[in-house]
Amino acid sequence: MKVARPIEKRPFGRTGHMSTVTLFGAAAFGTVSQADADRTLDLLLAYGVNHIDTAASYGESELRIGPWMARHRKEFFLATKTGQRSYAAAREEIHRSLDRLRVDSFDLIQLHALVHPDEWESAMGPGGALEACVEAREQGLVRFIGVTGHGRTIAAMHRRSLARFDFDSVLLPYSYTLMQDEVYEHDFEQLYKSCQERNVALQTIKSITRGPWATTARTSATWYQPLEEQADIDLAVHWVIGRPGLFLNTVGDIQLLPKVLDAASRFEARPSDAALHQLMQAQQMTPLFV
Repeated sequence: MKVARPIEKRPFGRTGHMSTVTLFGAAAFGTVSQADADRTLDLLLAYGVNHIDTAASYGESELRIGPWMARHRKEFFLATKTGQRSYAAAREEIHRSLDRLRVDSFDLIQLHALVHPDEWESAMGPGGALEACVEAREQGLVRFIGVTGHGRTIAAMHRRSLARFDFDSVLLPYSYTLMQDEVYEHDFEQLYKSCQERNVALQTIKSITRGPWATTARTSATWYQPLEEQADIDLAVHWVIGRPGLFLNTVGDIQLLPKVLDAASRFEARPSDAALHQLMQAQQMTPLFV
């Protein structure tokens, strides 16, 4: 595959790894065949993508990635997630993920979707999932620990998480449309500042979201309605990766993935807010979270 230029790499926080600005979001592997997954691997290698982000809850995703690891483990920063909240359940899930991915260790384990205050208290408190992650790090099963989440309150919750524990990475939604919400924008900017000061990797998702599905007739595997035209995806992707220090997790649909990678490979400069505003109006884009 001919690529215009290699996708840019940036320091992934304090980890010492130079990750491509587009991280492969392996939620796209939830229901695909191994043959389709293998074709996607060829695409990732062609674009030089060197960072995979999966999760225990992403259907068959870990199982699809596992067969690659015997040949390609050293070529990828490998991240997964546990959605469990107790120490025992998280420990069990971490070991299950190691088996499914066919590896001896991950680079990054993340507390998944840590949004609700009650779940936060359970996971972060005594006997919680965080203890299992720290134990796994002490045992050499993982090198770094992160936290992820969705929703309008997640930027504020991530700041709370960073105040409790020195996480190496955070993950949350970020797009021009979402940043028109004054509350979310304020919380995100505060989180961004904290991450820059502490050298915490900041991963973003939902970059090419058009809005919630307005119909039951869906043309994509994503749970939201995505942008589909290359020019529109270019604007959305370039706006995200044009901000220093941010990473963009790719789309949860292997049919749209080539367009996101193509956009990233041609990145030169961040488009203006005016260009994104025009796109938002033309495509009637709306926030996922209200």
